[in-house]
Amino acid sequence: MLAYPSFALLKENMPEVSVYALVPAYTQEMAEICPWIDQVLIDPTPEAKWPSGFALSRIFEKETFDAIITLYSRARVGLASALAKIPYRLAPATKLAQIFYNHRLSQRRSRSEKPEYMYNQDLIRCFLKAHHLPIKKNPQPPFLHFDDQEIAQKKARFCAENNIDPQESLIFLHSGSGGSANNLSLFQYARLAQCIKSSGGHTFVITAGPGELEQAEKLSKQLATISHVIFPSRSGLRNFAEHIQFADVFISGSTGPLHIAGALDVPTAAFYPLRRSATALRWQTLNRPENRLGFSADEKDASESNLNIDLEKAANVISEQFLGQSSNT
Repeated sequence: MLAYPSFALLKENMPEVSVYALVPAYTQEMAEICPWIDQVLIDPTPEAKWPSGFALSRIFEKETFDAIITLYSRARVGLASALAKIPYRLAPATKLAQIFYNHRLSQRRSRSEKPEYMYNQDLIRCFLKAHHLPIKKNPQPPFLHFDDQEIAQKKARFCAENNIDPQESLIFLHSGSGGSANNLSLFQYARLAQCIKSSGGHTFVITAGPGELEQAEKLSKQLATISHVIFPSRSGLRNFAEHIQFADVFISGSTGPLHIAGALDVPTAAFYPLRRSATALRWQTLNRPENRLGFSADEKDASESNLNIDLEKAANVISEQFLGQSSNT
């Protein structure tokens, strides 16, 4: 999802090019709905060792590409691009993989000095500069948007099926985590939910991706009498994203669904560990600043076994900024 702005920057400033995206199969749906991607290539062995680059090179050769821009460098992709004799090959000047590229950009992502999506866009800017193309358009949020009427109908069906007053705010809670970043515990999510207030009433929607339903059910038990429903995503990422678009707030750790919400410019509240490589700045969401809240662990929480965050304070900020609950009520 944090590559979406890169595709946008490239396509908006070079509309005549055909942009292909190489992605693993599990993100295929999100690549196919990206408005700046023309074709999607599925990486058959995304987690394999570098020798799998030989098989990948045959896929590249069929397409006769003029250029490849690798946002996150891996040796197998670099090897494949070199074997396929792609004329212009650009990647970050990091790791051993850089030897396969004839154009490189020095980056120090481990310092976490800017958002990840900006590091990605820097490679596009480098490519455009090398081709003497000025940047005339700088796309802004939202980077993903579904038809408003269709989403309104989907929301109406969702509320009807779950006996939710459609006038209430829908607060999505995603407690799962498919990445390396630590997340809040289920107890902390329950405590956060208890502290959140809204001016017109609200219902929590506990979301669950594949393999996360059991965890969602455990959180449901901890919410007890707090108004909530469970939404297990069983119909693919696009359907999940369409539901996220009608959320009034999306709350989670630094996860893929969080970044889908950010791309949709849905208000997000995210929780981050203290670790330098996983900071709130580095993994900032794509939504507008006024739709984005990030809460980081306290310095005292060196172990990261649980995120040491003042949940009552966080809930107050979420309530005031997104749910119309003034601080004096």
